[in-house]
Amino acid sequence: MRIQNPFSILGKKVLVTGASSGIGRAIAIHASRNGATIFLTGRNAIRLNETKGMLSRGVHNYYCADLTKEEDVYSLSNQLPGLDGVILNAGMVKILPVMYIKKDILDQMFFVNLCGSILLIQSLLKQKKIKPKCSICFISSVSANYAQLGNSVYSATKGAVNSFTKALALELAYKKVRVNAILPGFVETNILAESPISQEHLVEHLKNFPLGRFGKPEDIALLTVYLLSDASEWMTGSLITIDGGFSIK
Repeated sequence: MRIQNPFSILGKKVLVTGASSGIGRAIAIHASRNGATIFLTGRNAIRLNETKGMLSRGVHNYYCADLTKEEDVYSLSNQLPGLDGVILNAGMVKILPVMYIKKDILDQMFFVNLCGSILLIQSLLKQKKIKPKCSICFISSVSANYAQLGNSVYSATKGAVNSFTKALALELAYKKVRVNAILPGFVETNILAESPISQEHLVEHLKNFPLGRFGKPEDIALLTVYLLSDASEWMTGSLITIDGGFSIK
């Protein structure tokens, strides 16, 4: 008797946005290792090609697209096949006190972190590229629930992502399409390496994590693989925190 593995994503076609580095790159790598065919997208063709070279064997592809441009959104969705999974990871962080917020910054952050993903999902639905039982996963943040100095706009965008996740899950449930969001805590990526945060501040901040370390992109990627698999077929509209215990305190 053949035993089926409900955690397998073998043969699933998965789109990963923001796949040129960090969490998006890790998701693409681990999903490919578990048998999925990956379609990468981002704004940097060179780095997308680097990610593609890191994937396990398979017929993977990448598309250079700027999700803040409607014509790029339509072109991307038009080129894609029917999808079993969509990982919406594209985003940006900007630390800025409220006194210095300007309209162009608001427009940019909300479009990159939320609006571009909404328009992409809409376009995929219109073009019937979201297959029945597809798993859609937003990469959000615990920042939606925990205030930090200078992080007000970013937190607001992620709060909006969480609300949209639940609304979309309800709207697509009749198709058995699942929509969830992962809320990572502090993850070590290139964004961290390029930030002005001092080593002393990081050492102090680490005390807030009961498991004794910051997150790694792989931690988020492995949870994403679970959400792509049939093992999570009764989960939708969920906001899943993964933060090394940060939110316990």
